Parts: sequence; C-alpha cells; structure tokens
Amino acid sequence: MLGSGEVIGKRQMSWDELLDHGDEPFDLYFPPMRGVHPSLTLKVAIVHACDNQNGALSGSPVEPKIARDTDAGHAHLAKYYVTTARFQLVLDLCPVSHPDHPTALTNLACARLVGYIENHFQDIDTTVSLFRDTLALRPQSHPNHPLSLYNLTLALSWRHHEKCTAADIRKAAKLYHELLPLCPEGTYLRRIVVNGCNNLAIDASDEGIYLRRVVLELCPLGHQLRPRALDKLSWALSSRFGQHGSIDDLDTSIQLGREAVSLCPEGHADLYVYLNNLAVSLVSRFNHQGKHNDLDEAISLHEKVLCLRQVGHKYRDFSLNNLGNAPIAHFYKHGDIDVITRAVSLYREALVLFPPGHPRRENTLHNLALALVTRYEKLDVSEDLNEAIDRYREFLQFRRLDDPERHVNLFNLSSVLCSRFTHTQKTEDVEEAIALCQESLAALSSLHPHRYFSYMRLQVAYLTRYRILHDPADLLLAVEHSRLASRHPTQGFPDRIKEAIEWAYQAEGYQHESALEAYQMCFELFDSHVMTRSSIISQREAATAFNGAQSLPVDAASCAIRRDNLRQAVELAEQGRGQQWSLASRLGTPLEHLKFASPQLAQRLSGLSKRLSHAQGSAGSADPATADRAATEYRRLTREWETVVGPVIILIASQYSCSAIIIPTSGEPHHVPLPSITLADLNILKDRFTRAIRQASRMNPAESRTDLIVLLRIIWDEIMLPIVNVLEYVLKLKRRSRIWLCPTAAFTSIPLHAANPFLTKADRSAKEPCLEDLYICSYTPTLSALVRSRQMMKKRVTPSFVTIGQGQPGAGKGKELLAVDSELELVHKLVPAVASRTTISGDAATRADALEALQQNTWVHLACHGKQDRMQPYNSHFVMRDEHLTLLDIMEKDIPHAEFAFLSACHTAVGDEKMPDEVIHLAAGLQFSGFKSVIGTLWEVDDSVAKHVVEAFYKYMFKDSEDGDVMDCTKAAWALNCATHVVKTKVPLEQRMVFIHIGV
Repeated sequence: MLGSGEVIGKRQMSWDELLDHGDEPFDLYFPPMRGVHPSLTLKVAIVHACDNQNGALSGSPVEPKIARDTDAGHAHLAKYYVTTARFQLVLDLCPVSHPDHPTALTNLACARLVGYIENHFQDIDTTVSLFRDTLALRPQSHPNHPLSLYNLTLALSWRHHEKCTAADIRKAAKLYHELLPLCPEGTYLRRIVVNGCNNLAIDASDEGIYLRRVVLELCPLGHQLRPRALDKLSWALSSRFGQHGSIDDLDTSIQLGREAVSLCPEGHADLYVYLNNLAVSLVSRFNHQGKHNDLDEAISLHEKVLCLRQVGHKYRDFSLNNLGNAPIAHFYKHGDIDVITRAVSLYREALVLFPPGHPRRENTLHNLALALVTRYEKLDVSEDLNEAIDRYREFLQFRRLDDPERHVNLFNLSSVLCSRFTHTQKTEDVEEAIALCQESLAALSSLHPHRYFSYMRLQVAYLTRYRILHDPADLLLAVEHSRLASRHPTQGFPDRIKEAIEWAYQAEGYQHESALEAYQMCFELFDSHVMTRSSIISQREAATAFNGAQSLPVDAASCAIRRDNLRQAVELAEQGRGQQWSLASRLGTPLEHLKFASPQLAQRLSGLSKRLSHAQGSAGSADPATADRAATEYRRLTREWETVVGPVIILIASQYSCSAIIIPTSGEPHHVPLPSITLADLNILKDRFTRAIRQASRMNPAESRTDLIVLLRIIWDEIMLPIVNVLEYVLKLKRRSRIWLCPTAAFTSIPLHAANPFLTKADRSAKEPCLEDLYICSYTPTLSALVRSRQMMKKRVTPSFVTIGQGQPGAGKGKELLAVDSELELVHKLVPAVASRTTISGDAATRADALEALQQNTWVHLACHGKQDRMQPYNSHFVMRDEHLTLLDIMEKDIPHAEFAFLSACHTAVGDEKMPDEVIHLAAGLQFSGFKSVIGTLWEVDDSVAKHVVEAFYKYMFKDSEDGDVMDCTKAAWALNCATHVVKTKVPLEQRMVFIHIGV
C-alpha cells in the first residue's frame, strides 16, 4: 500500500512540454510499485506573463529591492490584476542603462494590458508604447526578441479591438510575419503565436490574407488549429469580396469554409461558428449570382446552427437573426411573402430573449423593423408600418447624440414616417421625417460620404409631401436635394448615378425644367465611373449595372426635342451613345472625337482627365455660360459635319416619344415627329421581324416573302416616309444622294434601309420607289464615329487586299461552308492588280494569322461563320480554324492604315442586348478599330447565294477604273446599293436586306 510519504518516482519536464498541454488536464504515469500503478493528474495555468521561467528579472545579479518589488508586483497582479505601482517603482529604479530595464518595461506593460482588458485602465496607447520600447531594446539576436514581438502584437490587437484602427491590425499582421519563422515547430510559443494569428481581427488586405495563408500552411491536415485557420482565411476572403467584388475570392472562401466544417465532428465546440460563417458566405454568393442552391444550403446551415444553440444558449439570438436574414435575401430575389413572415417570427423570438434596454436587442430591433417595412410594402398592412416605426424609435434610443452612426438610424425612421404619411396623410409624420433628415445633415461634416443619404432622404420627404399637398416649393426643394446628392463629391459614383437617374425620372414625370440638367449629370457621372475600370469588359459591366440607364441617351434627346432644343438633343444623343467605343479607343468621350483633326491629336487623353475633374456644369440650367457651351459644342459638331457629303438621320426611340432629327450638311437640324409609332410598337415590330426572317430562311427562293413585305411597308409608312418627305421637299435633297441612318434603342434592330411601300404607281407605269431607290443608305453608330472616319481618310497608303476564309471551322464550331473557297477565289480575281493580294484559308486561317493580316493590310474580305454574343458583345467573334477571333482581339490591336472590310459572315452588325445604344457589334467594332468603311450583316447569311451579292458588289466597286488602279472605299455604299438591285432575280429578299454599309 502506498501513501506513507515515500518517493515513488521522479519526472523532469521542460516548460514547453508543460505548456503544450494548454489548459487541458493531463496525466503523469510512474513505474508500478507493489502492484500499484501510480499516476498524477495535472493542469497548467498561466497566472501572469513574465520574461523568464522563474518570474525573476533577467540580467545581472538582482538587486534586493528590485527583486522584492518585482515579486510583490507579481503577487499583487495575480490577486487583483490592476495595480501597476510596484512595477512602475521597479522601472523607476531601472534606468535605460540598467540591464533589467527591458524586463521592467515588459512587466509594467503586461500589468497595464491586463488592467486594460479588465477595464481598469482606459489608456491603451501607453501600453503599446511600452511594448514598442521593449522591442527596440531587444534586437533580433536577443533571446527574448520573439516574446517581445508577440507582446506588441497582442497590445496592437487589443487597441484595434477597441478603436478599430486599421493601421494597428496591419502592423500586428506584419509583426506576426516576422515572428512566425522565429518560433520552432513543437514549441509552446509556436502554438500561442499561431493561435494569436487566428485570433487577429480580419484584415482583407492582400498582406492580411497572405498572413492567413501562411498560418494555414503551418496547420497541416490533422493539426488542432487547422479548422480555425481555414475559417479565418475563409472570412478574410469573404471580406475582400465585399470590398472588391471578385467572385474568385468568394468561391475560395466557401471552399475553405466547407473544409473547416468537415474537420469538426458533431459536438465540436466551434462547429456552430464554422457553420454560421459558411452560411453567410453562401448568402453573399446567392446575392451576387442568384443561385437557389446556395440560399437553400445557407438556410439549412443556419437551421443546424440554431439547433446547436438551444433555448438558453447565450448566442441563440445571433442564430435567430441570421436565419431571419437568409429568407429576406430569398424574398428580394423572388418576392415570396411567406419567407418574410417567417423572418418576422424569428426576429420576434430573438427580441423576447432580452428585456428593453438590453444592448443585445439593438441588432434585432433593426432587423425586425426592416422586415416589417418589407412586408408592409408587399401587403400594405398598416400595423406592420406602425410597429416598424415603434421598433426604429426604440432602436434610436440605443444611440447617443454623439454616436457616429446615429444618422443612419435617423434615415431609417425618416423613411418609414414618409411611408406612413403617404398612407394616412398626417402632416406631422412628414414634418418629423424632414426634421430627422435635417438633424442627420447637421451632424455630418461637409465632405462626409453619408451626407449623400441625408440629401437623398430629404428629396424623398419633400417629394412625398409635394404629391399630397401639391406645394411647388416642395418640388423645388426635392430637385435641389437630388442635385446635391448626385453632386456630393465623396460619395461613390454608383449611388450618385442612381440618384441622378431617379432625378431625371421624377423631373420627367412632373415636367420639371431640371430634367435636362439631370440627364447631363447622369452622363458626366457615367463617364467618370466607367473610367475607373481597368478593362473594356469591366467598363461595360459598370455601364450596364444600373436600372434605367440603357434608355438615358434617347430619353435625354427626347426631352430636348420636346423643349424645342434640337441642338441640345443632338449633343445629348452623341454624349450618351457610343460611350463604350470612345473609352475602348482611348479617345475620351464621343463629343471630343469631333475636336480631332489628325490621328496625332486623337491619341491625347485630355478628354479623360477632364471627366475625372468632376465637372459640375449642367446643360439644363438657366446659366448663360452653360447655354454658350452647348451652342459652342453644336457649332463645332456642325463645322466638322460639313466635310461629309450627306445628311445624318438620328432616330430617337424613347419611352416618351419617337422621332427623328435630320442633320443636314449645313444649316439647322430638322425635327421629324413620328406620332403614329411608340417604343412598344417598335419592340413588337422588332420581334415580328425576327420571326419573319426565321420563317423566310426555311422557304424556297421563289416563294413570296409576304410577312416581310408587310413589315417593310410598316417601316416605310410610319417611319421612313415622313423622313423622306422632309429630305425631298424641305431639304431638296437630290435623288441617289447619300444618307446616313443613326438608329437608337429599338430602331437598331429594324432594317430601316429596306423600307419599301411595295406599291404600283397610280398610272401603273412602274412601282413606287423604295428608300434604296431614292437614296444611297449607310449606317453609323454615332455622328462622331462618322466624322472621325472621314478625318482619318486624309492619310492614305498603298492599298493591299487580303481575303480570309474559313469554310471548315471544326467540330462544334458550325456547319461547313461549302462556297467559301470559291468566294475567296472570285474576290481575288476582281481586286485590281495595283493592290498586293493575299489569301488566307483552310488550316492557315487561324486566329493569330487573321489578326496579323488585319494589321498588315488596308482592305479585307472575311468569309466565315460570325457569331454575335448579345449578352457579352466583346466576345462576339469570327470562327477561325483554331480559336475564335473576337471583337476584343481586334480592338486591342493597332490597325493604323485600315480602310475597308467586307464581312461576309453571319450576325456581324447585330447590336447589344443590354446596351442597344452602344451598337457593340463586329462591324461597328472594325469601324472603331480604324476601318473607315465596312459591309456587315444583320442576320444569318446563306453562303450559297451570298456569293452573288459579293460578285456584283466588287464589280461595281471597281467599275469606274479602266485599268483597275483606283480603290476608293467611299464607293462601298453605292456599290452595295447597285449590287442588291442587280441580283433581285437570283437572291431572295431577306438575303439582299441582310447586307448593310457602315461608315464613309
């Protein structure tokens, strides 16, 4: 029997071995003695931090008083965690030259840090300074350098926790980078440092994420801290997604979150944390991409977390709130009112967990109020609105008057009070709403970004009161606050653009004179916003991200027309249209193209820098200087236009009106109303054309295209005839003159050039002339693009002609085009001998060779499959042997001497689904890349009959030269007009209409 005080064994362990057990109990086993297997259960706890294992000061022999006061300090610290007097006394006895000075600094700093954590000290800055001083005295060669590094990271982390200073967390992360290599594997210091990295506040910077990746590498599969390292990296990437929007970050975050969850068995203490964070990331991806399975999985995960946090769990309210937030995301996507009702129930359950005044009620009050407002907007139940107001009022009580976020709560309460005023028409509600917004405005500095929201809410409040009381002063105040919101310099462009669009919409609705100013503001903000994007595709994404933005150019032009200001209508149409092309070609805004008289000037970027200056001028104001600027721009435009030999007809398709503006080569523009057609009519006409073309493609060539003929008559009667009357009887334009059509919006999808009355003259002597009998029709994406092409014609070089064909594109890239090779041979023979001629076809017709040929030749004929990507038009492409030759490929190349391109391919002049006014298609892309004259196609080409049009075109193109030594790309429109007339008996109607001319 044991127990008489005898020695049963001895064990030696290092401090690192002891501390590696953390705060978990562990057993020590000893050799058997008299049939008994003795053991001892130990638990290690760190009572205080000190510089060495015995708690004494390091260095030279310890002076008695210093040692005595140090021991007393440790004893006092262990008991009370507050007193620093003893350690301060020791520091006073150890000047900078004293060998124990660093240790005395450390002890005092640790005591102050503990006191700060326990809320006995408010001063964390002094503590940080003490740790910095210690680190400065312990260079990298010092044995306690790693511990000093760790102490400073700890203090910086706590200061960030209290003050949210980004610099602190960045500095702490940098110190951890330095510290990790100094901690050998398997030591206690390595463990607490890795754990400290995991506990570091989330830093979504590249440096912060790199640190998280390093920590994860130090926690291989099977490591106790790997789940937490995975979760922290996942959360950092999710945060960076919130800042920069890279979906790759979010996808990686979800992948890491899934791994963290998979490593935690049921019952793991942190499982609910990892489940919750994964669910939050899935909701973010759902909001970004709208994938239902992400939201379903997120809701399922939140349900699991709620089950883990049973009634009585201290964090159950967080789970109830998160589970409520997920259905709200579902509602915003799908409008299912049942999910909002469930969210309301979850928030109410969370609210009863804490009595009024409890700080944990704050977040739930906000969520519940928001859900109630959302349900009210759907069901119009006044009880929901009244309760939401009560909840917002209670929530506001949590905010001190000097709380930096108080203004946000004022916004929210103001909004619901405006809603109740609309319902009850009690003026005290709207007056309180206005007072709340004014209070929020007074609390914010002049450049605070959130002043934008104060302006916006005041605009809503004044406009709400105007709708009920009809006081013109309220409408003026609403407009003024829209102006202030859209101009607020420190708010981001997206919010300002939304407000400017809303301003324009409301001004149109109430017929307010500021509508033109609002449109001008939209264009200025759009220019500045898209120029912050680094690539052409991201610029387009930025430009298509706003509801209502697609129609702004035509709505602005329509507004100017309705105010009898045709000059400004032209200016606004030009400024709003073709924005993507002007940015892509690095030449500033479209209006600035009109200033360029040489290719050298075209390289200047002055237009871009001007846009970045946040110009505050407004085109619709009464400011005389603004009116002068508009007149100057128009005069510049018309002076340049006089160099072009024919009028341009801009066709405006707006929700407010449809009309045309004829810009003659000299004189004032002419307005042609189109009262018998609306935007809705045009959209129907566009769809009917799509069906008629599809049907015609399945018919025999000899069959009558009845549906197409009916539609072309409608175009003639309701659109082109009023325009022709002005051209013929007002402008006295001679027949067979050139005209340029510049369609907008729905007009871009309608073959205007093919308008035809299909009538016989009254004396039955002949048929009534169609548009192409009267005039030589061309298209242009913008007036500026046409002027620019004309100006670049001043520099001509020796012509060179390349024919590029790909009739056998390969598996999955389209059917074989049997007539391509014969078409290339035909074109080759018809090209004048004065030009160097090259043919690229078959296996040689690759993406790289085609690009090189485009750069090295002035004339090009392309015969292949063409594909317009209506959702991402820069991916529109020609099908080559290996890879697609995309529009983006062409635009990124320098094609300095390009003159003419014939695109004998399908869908090369079909516009953009999201941005019809941008006319981003292959033919226009070639024009903006430098080709002055382009033949393109509107729909699928039948290569077996297209060769007849191609042959006739080139014969007319080179007809006037006896020796075949004149190659003039300005004759292309005339040659195409003649060709489509001469092949009427060989080529069906839809295959003659398919070809159009763009450019000079």
